Amino acid sequence: MTKSNITLAERIQAWYQPQSLPTIKGIRRGIERESLRINPDGNLAQSPHPQSLGSALTHGYITTDFSESQMEFITPVSDSVDVLLAQLGDVHGYVIRHLGGEQLWPLSMPCLLKGGDEPIPLAQYGSSNTGRMKTLYRQGLHHRYGSRMQVISGVHFNFSMPDSFWSEWHNTEGTNDCLQDFVSDKYLGLVRNVYRFGWLIPYLFGASPALCGSFLTGTDHKLPFERLGKGTLYLPYATSLRLSDLGYTNNNQADLNISVDSLDQYVSSLRRAINTHAPEFAKIGVKVDGEYRQLNANVLQIENELYAPIRPKRTADSGEKPSDALNTRGIEYIELRSVDVNPYAAVGIDAPQVRFLDTFLLWCLLTPSAPLEQDEIALNRRNFNKVVLEGRKPGLELEQWGGESLSLTALGEQYFGELKDVADLLDACCGKGCYGKAYQTHLAMIQNPELTLSARLLSELKASQQDLLPFGLSLAKHYHGQLQESRPRYWEDSFFDEEGTRSLARQRKTEQSDLVDFDTFLKDYFAKI
Repeated sequence: MTKSNITLAERIQAWYQPQSLPTIKGIRRGIERESLRINPDGNLAQSPHPQSLGSALTHGYITTDFSESQMEFITPVSDSVDVLLAQLGDVHGYVIRHLGGEQLWPLSMPCLLKGGDEPIPLAQYGSSNTGRMKTLYRQGLHHRYGSRMQVISGVHFNFSMPDSFWSEWHNTEGTNDCLQDFVSDKYLGLVRNVYRFGWLIPYLFGASPALCGSFLTGTDHKLPFERLGKGTLYLPYATSLRLSDLGYTNNNQADLNISVDSLDQYVSSLRRAINTHAPEFAKIGVKVDGEYRQLNANVLQIENELYAPIRPKRTADSGEKPSDALNTRGIEYIELRSVDVNPYAAVGIDAPQVRFLDTFLLWCLLTPSAPLEQDEIALNRRNFNKVVLEGRKPGLELEQWGGESLSLTALGEQYFGELKDVADLLDACCGKGCYGKAYQTHLAMIQNPELTLSARLLSELKASQQDLLPFGLSLAKHYHGQLQESRPRYWEDSFFDEEGTRSLARQRKTEQSDLVDFDTFLKDYFAKI
């Protein structure tokens, strides 16, 4: 047996060696959770990002996403699930105590959006060239896809393995690749496997089977929605409308062919997309009557516009482009973007979910991963879309690459047979049986779709014949009170007070350090691509 044809079971068994097992313990994770600020009646807040929270441009933990009303809470990287969720809870608690009469919407799909796209305020980042570019990028998204799609919220899960794990694996594989290339190659294998098996995430964690009718005002959709209450639309077996064509997707990118077979191919195909002229976006105009409408007229304005359920990442230095950071220093972590906000968790995600994601992503990392062929990519996309729109449909079948179609339940149980071995491995190094419990919780959802988040939410709405708006408002009010009264578990409020003050100072320094006008700044920025 060569290292190249080692099986998953053999690879897992090898990690039980006394020198290998401890290296798994330091799994590193970070969370980015998005949420809309709303008024008590459920309308999107029109107020600016609270200055008492600091600068959205430079704050390390509290910022905004597309809209001034769309908050984003960011944790540092942590190797402890308990610390990670304590930090996320402290960020939420501090923000809640500075929102006055406003609340945080607890669902992925927004509500209410009266008046279409125009009342949604773009995020503002000050007068610096960097801040203006961030707002202009969002202006481009508004013109290209509409603002409603952009204020859909989710949870991004950042995942990486510790250096000791990589050193051990690199040594045992006996490869001639340098460590940096070895790590990047294995992370890309993980990414490819998420494309293969990633339908499990919307099935288990999808929590947006319904939406407020105001979201679709003026749109031309083809989905066979059913109506509930006065203004709620739903699909009976949907798991995540957020991940459907109604949500955070870009059909214009379907033919981009961003390769994840090697880091060189990924970076080059991403750069090609950034430099590919898009006639439909050119019609918008870049600078019209002296006012910018978008950063450029290419398929992607910048790397961040690539809509993908998972992305390889590397922390970029100040002024460094993400693709340059990847190209120079390799992949540092992966960002899983297909997790809906959990409406049954005050901070949008809970500990069993985090532990299942650890298990799932480590399984994807350790499972052998061949390059993706174009036909397999298309098959994976069909499976993902099926699960998003009708994942709980009895007897739903999914395609297998090189095999016959199987029911979602049968295929899920097949995958969970392998996930059990990974959960056992994690419990062996981390103890307490927490991974086994999380595994059992999610296996039960495969065996009984009514236990999934999407089914629970829809069942509650139907049982009370309730619209999504009062359901969401009730949760928002409950979490507002819970978080407002919460005691800090990791950071005292003074920590955020000081970070807010420092962030405002950093923004002022950035604004004062600009040496060129905005036109020159943009020209210089894109000249380096």
